[in-house]
Amino acid sequence: METVTTKTRNTFSDRIKLPFNFEVPKMLEEAKALQLDNFEYYDVIALRSPAHLVDTSLPFPPPAEDYADGSWTDWLDTNALKKSPYLTSVIDFFKENTTVNLVRLLRLAPHSTVKEHTDPTLGLEVEKSVIRLTIPILNKENVTFYLNNTPVLMKPGECWYMRLTDPHKVINNGEEERINLTIDMIPNDWIRQLINESQENSN
Repeated sequence: METVTTKTRNTFSDRIKLPFNFEVPKMLEEAKALQLDNFEYYDVIALRSPAHLVDTSLPFPPPAEDYADGSWTDWLDTNALKKSPYLTSVIDFFKENTTVNLVRLLRLAPHSTVKEHTDPTLGLEVEKSVIRLTIPILNKENVTFYLNNTPVLMKPGECWYMRLTDPHKVINNGEEERINLTIDMIPNDWIRQLINESQENSN
């Protein structure tokens, strides 16, 4: 079993840029339109959430043995996403090819740090899990995302897979907030092949 796990871990790099570029001005305009409140340090705007949180008339899902892959509940687009046609089109592209569950805009305030941590279920090497794709929207030069103590050089509009089961942290030394779009999905053959081909093309 250890041999299989090690082999799976070594199949993919800890960071892989996918062959997509999304329109930053449209994403930024819609993200800014949703920022109704001032915030300190960190703010999350949910675009897809568990169904019972979006529609409170729905019952809470029954207990599950494993919550890692998101199949314990149905997922719905939030009102924030419904107000955002371009962000909806980005997410719909992935929904056509994969099972998308949690989607969020993650805001990090100026001069703030997300301390180093790991997300134990966010990696292709985890047998039953989801993976997270990251699309930077507002990401100035003074913002650095470290994965395994090495900067990930993400530019706005790009789309990245990162193995977030490994240690990572974010430092925003700038005067402006950082905004990322994150899309969690259950990995299938389509996304695995895409990630694998993207890695091969980068070598």
